[in-house]
Amino acid sequence: MAYAQSGDKVELTGTVVDAEGSPIMYASAALFNSSDSSMAGGAATDGQGLFLIEARPGSYYLRVSFVSYQTEIISDILIESSAKDLGRITLRQSSVVLKAAEITEERSQMELKLDKRVFNVGTDLSNQGSNAVEILENVPSVSTDIDGNVSLRGSQNVRILIDGKPSGLASVDALRQLQGNMIESIEVITNPSARYEAEGEVGIINIILKKEKRNGFNGSFEAFTGWPHNHGIGGNLNYRRKWVNVFSNYSLNYRSAPGQGSSIQQFMLPDTSFSYERLREHTRSERSNNLQLGTDFFLNEHNTLTLSGLYSYGTGTNRSQVIYRDFNQEGGLVQTVTREDEELETENEIEVSLGYRKTFKKKDQLFTADFKWISDDDTELSDIVETTDLGGPPLNQRSSNEEDEQNWLFQTDYIHPFSEDGKLEMGARSTMRRILNDYTVEQQEASGDWLILPQFDDEFTYEENIFAGYLMAGNKIKDFSYQAGIRAEYSDITTELVETQISNPRNYLDWFPSLHFSYEMKKENTLQLSYSRRLSRPHFRNLLPFFSFSDPRNFRSGNPDLDPEYTHSIELGHLKYFKNGSILSTIYYRHRTGVIERIQLPDTTGFVTMFPVNLSTQNAYGLEFNGNYDIRKWWKITANFNFYRAITEGSYQGELLGSDTYTWSARGSSKIKIKQRVDLQTTFFYRAPRITTQGRRKSLYMVDAGASTEVLKGKGTLTLSCRDLLNSRKWRSITETADYYAESEFQWRARQVLLSFSYRINQNKKNAPRQEGDGGEGEGF
Repeated sequence: MAYAQSGDKVELTGTVVDAEGSPIMYASAALFNSSDSSMAGGAATDGQGLFLIEARPGSYYLRVSFVSYQTEIISDILIESSAKDLGRITLRQSSVVLKAAEITEERSQMELKLDKRVFNVGTDLSNQGSNAVEILENVPSVSTDIDGNVSLRGSQNVRILIDGKPSGLASVDALRQLQGNMIESIEVITNPSARYEAEGEVGIINIILKKEKRNGFNGSFEAFTGWPHNHGIGGNLNYRRKWVNVFSNYSLNYRSAPGQGSSIQQFMLPDTSFSYERLREHTRSERSNNLQLGTDFFLNEHNTLTLSGLYSYGTGTNRSQVIYRDFNQEGGLVQTVTREDEELETENEIEVSLGYRKTFKKKDQLFTADFKWISDDDTELSDIVETTDLGGPPLNQRSSNEEDEQNWLFQTDYIHPFSEDGKLEMGARSTMRRILNDYTVEQQEASGDWLILPQFDDEFTYEENIFAGYLMAGNKIKDFSYQAGIRAEYSDITTELVETQISNPRNYLDWFPSLHFSYEMKKENTLQLSYSRRLSRPHFRNLLPFFSFSDPRNFRSGNPDLDPEYTHSIELGHLKYFKNGSILSTIYYRHRTGVIERIQLPDTTGFVTMFPVNLSTQNAYGLEFNGNYDIRKWWKITANFNFYRAITEGSYQGELLGSDTYTWSARGSSKIKIKQRVDLQTTFFYRAPRITTQGRRKSLYMVDAGASTEVLKGKGTLTLSCRDLLNSRKWRSITETADYYAESEFQWRARQVLLSFSYRINQNKKNAPRQEGDGGEGEGF
C-alpha cells in the first residue's frame, strides 16, 4: 500500500538498548522511504537511548546501527497523522559490522575507511602503562628502531601528526614522554589523498588524543608501576552541557630504562689493519608531565569554537659508559679506553590551538578554520670523562646543545555536497617553522682552562615556509565510489651555519595528485585501488651537522645538503568479510627518487661517521594482510603479515651503493575472555633479516603477554602485563665495505613488567562510543 509523502511532519520515536536493557548513546537511526530507499531523515540517540525523527505520513523502514553491534532493520513502518513510538529496539553485539566498510571489534580492532585505517588501541593489554612509542610498536604495519624512530612498512619516511596537525609531541623524544592514557586511537594512512599534506613517503600516522562527547561529567584515571622503574599516574576529565564542553588530560611519569650493547669493528687498510671491541651500557631516566586543557563552545546549532592548550615539561638524566678495547694487527690488546657520559636534558613545550567549525542545514556541508602555535625549548648538557689503562690524566670534555623551535599553522577546509553521496572539497594551508640550534663541545686543558673545539662549535638555523592548497571531488554510483584530487605545495626552506656563514636555500613548487576507487562486490567483498604522489623533506635532525658527542668513534651527524625525496605510490586492496571475521589484502608498489639513506664512512684512524645522503632510486613491491577472526565468542585473534622487496640503486663518491632485499614481518595477537571478567592476551612479533646498502640487519622477535580483570562493579580495571617476555628484543646488524667490517648487537631496554589500575567515572566501558579526533575523515590536514 503506497502513501503520498505530503502533509505536516509527525514524530517517530524509539529507544535503543543493548541485550541487557541498558541504553546505547549515539546510536544511529536512519529512516528510508519504502518505495525508492531514499533517505527521509535520521537522528542519534541521547543519554537515555532515545531518538526522534520528524517525517511526513508514508511507508518507511528504519536502520539502527552502532559500532560493535549488529545493525537492526525495522520494516513496514506506517506513519499516519499522529506521533508513532517504536518502543525498545535491541541491538546485539557483533565482532564485525557488515556492509559498512568497517572492521570493528570492541573498539580494539581496525576500522577501514576509503583512505585510512583506524586502530582503537585502548583495550590492548600490552599498551597499559606504555608511552606513545611503545603503543605504536603494537600497531600493524608500524615498527620502531633502536633510537625510537618510527617506520611504516619498513620506511622511516612517515609523517606523524597529533589530532591531525603538526605537534612538538610528534618528535621521537616527545613520543617517549606521551603516556598511553592520553591516546584514544591511531590512524594509519598508507596512501593519503590530496586532502592531507604531501609529506611522508609511505604515508601518515595520526595519533588521536582523548576527548569525550558524553553529556555531563565523566572521565577516567590510571595509575601504574613496573620494573625496571616505570611509574606514573594520569587522567582525563570531561564536562559537557548544551553550549559548552570542557576537556582535560594529564599524565605524570617516571621511568629509568637500562640498556646495553656491543660491537666488533675491524679496519682493513692497505698498509695495516686493526680492530676494537666496543661495549656500551646506559641508563636513561625520564620524568615527564603533560597537561592538555580545552573548551568547545557551541555558539549555536551550526557553529562551534574550540580553544585548547597543551603544556609539556620533561627532565632526563642519561648515563652511559662506553668501553673500547683496541687490538693490533696480530689481535693483541693494545689498550682499554673507558668513556663515561652524564647528560642532563630539560624540555619545555607549549601549544595553543584555536579552531572554528561550521555546519549547514545541508547534510555533510562543512567549513573549518584552524590556527596553531607551538613553542619548544630543549637543552642537553653533557659532562664526559675519558680514561685509559695506559695511565695519564683523564680527558675531560663537555658539550652543550640548545634548541629553540617556533611553529605557526593556518588552515581552512570546506566540504560542499553536490549529491546524496557526492562531495567537493577544497582547502588552503600555510605553516611557518623557525629552529635555532646552538652546539658547542669544549675540552679541558692541562692548565684547567676550557678550550672550544672549533669543528664542533656553530649555530645552525632552519627556516621553513610551506604554502599549500587542494581541490578534491568524490561520489558514489551504486556500488562504485571514487575520489580524485590535486594538491599544490610551495616550499621555501633555508638552512645556515651562522659561524661559518654557509647558507643553503631551497625553493620548489610541486603538484601532488591522488586517486581512490572502491567497489563493493556481492557477498561482502570490497575492492579498493589508490594512487598518490608524495614527498619527504629532510627532517631537521638529518640536516643538523652535529647532535651527539658521547661516542666520538661512531659519530652521528646530519647533512645540510640533502634534497627531498619523491614517491609514486599505488595500492590495490581487497576486503573480505566472513561470518566471524574479515581480512584485508593489499598489494602495493612505491617508486622513489632522491632516496635518503644513512651510510657509514670509516677513516684511517678508526673513526666512523654515520650521515644521510641522497642515493638515487628505489622500487619497492609489497603484499600485506590484516585480519581478525572470532574463533569463539570468548576467543578472538588478529594477525598482520607484510612481505616486500626493495631494490635500491645509487652511489656515493664513486662507490656503488645498492641493495636488493626480500624481507617480511608478522604480528599476531590472541585475546581470550573468561566469564566476561578476565581477559588474557598474547602478542607475537617477528621481523625477518633484510639486506642494506652496506650490509644487513638480522632478525628480531618479541612476545608480549597480559591479563586484566574488571573490579569495583565494572568501574575499574586491573591489568598485569609483560613486554618482551623472552627479553629478546635486540637490534643486530652487520656493516661490510671493502676496508671495514662491523657486527653489533644492542638492546635499548630490557623486559618490562607492569601493573596498572584504571577507574572510570560515569562511563560504561562496554558501550563507550568511538571518538573522532580533529583529523577525522572529511577534514584536511
